[in-house]
Amino acid sequence: MQREPDDQTFWDDIEGYCGKLSYVWGETVELHVSTRSATFDVVVERWGSDRTEVWRSDSLEGTFLEPPTGADSNGCGWPVSVRIPVEADWRSGFYLVTLVAHGADPGSELGHAGFVVRAAPANRSNTVLVLGTNTWNAYNTWGGMSLYTGGSQVSFRRPFGRGMLCRPEVERRDRKARPVRFRETPDAGGHIFQDYRTANAYPSAIGSAGWFTHERRFVEWAESEGFEFDMAVSSDLDIVPGVLDGYELVVGVGHDEYWSVGGRDVIDRYLAGGGNVASFSGNTMFWQVRFTAEADHMICHKYSAHVEDPVMSAGEPERMTGMWADPLIGRPEWATLGAGSAFGLYHRFGDAAPRGVGGFEIVDPDHWMLIGTGCRYGDVVGRDDGVVGYETLGCPLQFDDENRLVAREFPAMPDNMEIVGFTLSSNLAIGEYPASVAALSDQGDLEFVSARLSGEATAENMARWRRGNAVMLTCRPAGPAGGQMVTVGTTDWVFGLAHDPQVGRITANVLDRLVSNR
Repeated sequence: MQREPDDQTFWDDIEGYCGKLSYVWGETVELHVSTRSATFDVVVERWGSDRTEVWRSDSLEGTFLEPPTGADSNGCGWPVSVRIPVEADWRSGFYLVTLVAHGADPGSELGHAGFVVRAAPANRSNTVLVLGTNTWNAYNTWGGMSLYTGGSQVSFRRPFGRGMLCRPEVERRDRKARPVRFRETPDAGGHIFQDYRTANAYPSAIGSAGWFTHERRFVEWAESEGFEFDMAVSSDLDIVPGVLDGYELVVGVGHDEYWSVGGRDVIDRYLAGGGNVASFSGNTMFWQVRFTAEADHMICHKYSAHVEDPVMSAGEPERMTGMWADPLIGRPEWATLGAGSAFGLYHRFGDAAPRGVGGFEIVDPDHWMLIGTGCRYGDVVGRDDGVVGYETLGCPLQFDDENRLVAREFPAMPDNMEIVGFTLSSNLAIGEYPASVAALSDQGDLEFVSARLSGEATAENMARWRRGNAVMLTCRPAGPAGGQMVTVGTTDWVFGLAHDPQVGRITANVLDRLVSNR
C-alpha cells in the first residue's frame, strides 16, 4: 500500500479501532484488530486523574488484515476480534485500549484505540464534557488522506493516527504554538515541532487534535481538583436522543472545529432552554459537517463546498459542508459562541503574531471569571505556558467612552457580551503558514474568508479580514431567559492548567459558577 503524505498507516505492528466511539452500561465494545504478530494482549484503562485498569485479555490470536483501499474515507471493515462488556461499575469517562503485539520490535509493539462510556440518564452528574471527536476524525490521516490532504469524507471506523490517543509526554516539542522562555527565539516556522514529530513517525495531527493533546490535559487537571463530570463525544449530540438531558453545563476544550447541523441544533436548543455552555476551545464550530446514514463516516467539502457539495445542486445550500459563517449557510458560529475564527484564527503560528504575547491581556479585572486571581487591568494570563495559540476565536472590538474594550455591533453577534480578555490574532494567507501545517498548499484561510464573506479575495477585502484577536468573553446568545455561554477562544488553554494558578482558578470559576450546587 502506497502511503499518502503525512500518513503513518501500519507503522506499528498492531492497529485497532472500536466499533463505536461511545457506549453506555450494558453495551459491548466491539474491538477490531489487525496485527503482524501471532498473539497480542488487550488492556483497557479509564483515563481520568490517573489511569486505572478495568479489563484485560492476554495472548489472543492475532490476524493480519491489510488496510483496504479507501480506508480513510470508507473505513477498514475488519471483523470483530474482541468483545469487551461495559460493566455497571465503569464510571463515565474516556477509556484507552492498549494493544500489545507479542514479539514485535521495540517501539512497534503498541497500538491504541479508545472509547467513551456515557452516563445513563438516572446516574448523570451536573456537567458533561463533550470530546471533539469530529475534529479528531477530520485530522486523522490513517489509511490515506484527511480532510486537510484532499479528502472530503473520513471514516470513524479506522484506527486513529499514531500518537493521537497516547504517546510519551515531552516538554513543548509537540506544540504547534510553542511557548518561549526568556530571550528565546520563537519557533514561528514550526520547525521544532516538525522535527520532533517526523523523528517519531507521528502525523502532524498530534499538534492539532486527539485525546492526548487537549482533552486529556483538562480531565487530568479537573478530576485531580475534585470536579465530577460525565463524557460524551461530538457525534453523540447528533445521534443520541436526549444526550444533554439533565445537565446544567456542557463543556468543550481544545480544538472543536467540526460540527453537524444536528449537533449545533442540540446545543442551541440547550442554551435557549437555560443550559450553560463553557468552551475552552479555539477555531470552534468553523466547519459544518454531515454524517452518512449510520454515522460511520463524516463528510465535509470545506473550501470547495459551495462548488462541489452535491447538496448545492439539490437546492439545499444550508446543508452545505463548508464554513458555518458562509452566507449560503447563514448561521455563523459567533451567533452561538459570541466569537468566530473569521475575526482572528491564528496566534504564534507562522506569520500570525509570531512573537505575540501567548496569553490573554485582562480588560475587565472585576469580572466574576477572575475572582481570586489577583488580576489587574492589563495583566497577562497564561503567557508562560502559551495558552493563546495556535488557533483562536475573536470578535469585532472597540473602546467605549470610558476606554473599556467592548464588542462592536455585527450581524448575528449576541448583544449582551462581556469582554474579559483579549490578545491580537490574525488570519493567514497562502505562503504564510509554518512548516508544521499538513494541508494542501492552495488552502489559504485569509483568501477563503475574504472571498466567502466579502464576495472576492481582493487586496482591500483581505486587509479587512487579516487583523483580528482572540477573546475571553461571556454572553447569553438566546437572550436573558437563556443559558450563559462562556468562550475562552484558544486551542491551547489546557496547557496552562497544570502549572498556572490563574489559568486553573479562571477555569474553576467557570465550572463553579455555571453549576448551581457547587
